[in-house]
Amino acid sequence: MESYDAIVIGAGQAGIPLAKKLSEAGWKTALIEKREIGGTCINDGCTPTKSMVASARMAYLASRSHDLGIEISDYKINFEAIMARKDAIVDQFRGGAVKGIEAAENILFIYGEAEFIDNNTVQVTGRDGQILNLHGEHIFINTGTSPSTPDMEGLKDINYLTSTSILALKEVPRHLLIVGGGYIGLEFAQMFRRFGAEVTLLERGDRLMPHEDDDVCVVISALFEEEGIKVLVNTKAVKFENEGTGDIQVTVEGPGEQTHYTCSHVLMASGRKPQTKQLGVEKTGIKCDDKGFIQVNEKLETSVKNIYALGDVKGGPAFTHISYNDYVVVTGNLLNHKNLSTKGRIVPYCMFTDPQVGRVGITEMEAKEQGLDYLVAKIPMKNVARAIETAELRGFMKAIVDKKSKQVLGATIIGEEGGEVMSILQMAMMGGITYEQIRYTIFAHPLYAESLNNLFMALDD
Repeated sequence: MESYDAIVIGAGQAGIPLAKKLSEAGWKTALIEKREIGGTCINDGCTPTKSMVASARMAYLASRSHDLGIEISDYKINFEAIMARKDAIVDQFRGGAVKGIEAAENILFIYGEAEFIDNNTVQVTGRDGQILNLHGEHIFINTGTSPSTPDMEGLKDINYLTSTSILALKEVPRHLLIVGGGYIGLEFAQMFRRFGAEVTLLERGDRLMPHEDDDVCVVISALFEEEGIKVLVNTKAVKFENEGTGDIQVTVEGPGEQTHYTCSHVLMASGRKPQTKQLGVEKTGIKCDDKGFIQVNEKLETSVKNIYALGDVKGGPAFTHISYNDYVVVTGNLLNHKNLSTKGRIVPYCMFTDPQVGRVGITEMEAKEQGLDYLVAKIPMKNVARAIETAELRGFMKAIVDKKSKQVLGATIIGEEGGEVMSILQMAMMGGITYEQIRYTIFAHPLYAESLNNLFMALDD
């Protein structure tokens, strides 16, 4: 058995920089990855899907070019080219990550499956079948999550898609039925509709995006309807059957009735589960919740001294940028003796529908639930100069501010480059800049950012 200062399980968006930083600090490090370097983000998450979203947006722009006085009489969806472009970008990003690891000194990189033997020992079964036992003074778990599918009648009998397998399609589905109205389901729904598929989306709840304010849901639902996506709320799939034609019949229960839909493809976008089952955590003192997510404190320490969990595997917001910040917290504390914590950190995110939904801080709904004395500033995109000039009129800018301190508490931006505008307000929150200061800041004309002046003008006394 060989001993290491650090064993990092999972080469995701926390695992890669963590292994490199520890090795640079002189730690003898082992990095283990069972699948592909880069984790979900590079291989079947952000990188491939946002590449495809860009292609879908180009199709959308071509379809409405007449709005800007350009007549495109015909255009063609070349799905093979779209997927080839996506694959090339994934290869580029993955290749960069591989080169970074190969260039690092003091790292043993192993492609293989890791399993705990005890609190300090990990057994690795390599792709070549070779078994290694490694002893680690510190162990870091960055194994992420994978698509979760519920136990539903007939589901195992059909060739259903997940957010991973849908990225390997060779042709656009004729009719894509999506189970789950979360962010993943919404992005794929709009994307494939723009590629030419008929799309039906099922959501068990009474509205899309239940964690967002009502006005956000109204806008997203309206633009989905405008683009011809059929959204069914308070509806769940209860049975799947293969038809002799190769199609799939889905039995759906809605308010007071049962309906049948025939589709060519089913995408299960109903959630993700932590990749802890194969880790053998039951052989250690690591505590997990009832769903299998590893429990950590605000320093990302598990219940076992010197074992840490980073990224999606610990639950909480499942975003690449959170995983990377977990790495910042851990290395800052271990290597630089800082006192960094995950407590109270600002969590921004962006849903890459078109228009984007950029969100940071609290919603109006949360401000109300917390009994805060707050104000709401809001301006529709149809009143934003840049949006008018570019014919991007859908959505709005909205901010929640503290009435007394005038600090920005949260923001939702639905619009072209909504995530970028949201990030400006995030910086304001970090820097303690008041909405009055933003109201009178000089922004370059005519940027979207300039309309932050107009947004907070609504709060003038």
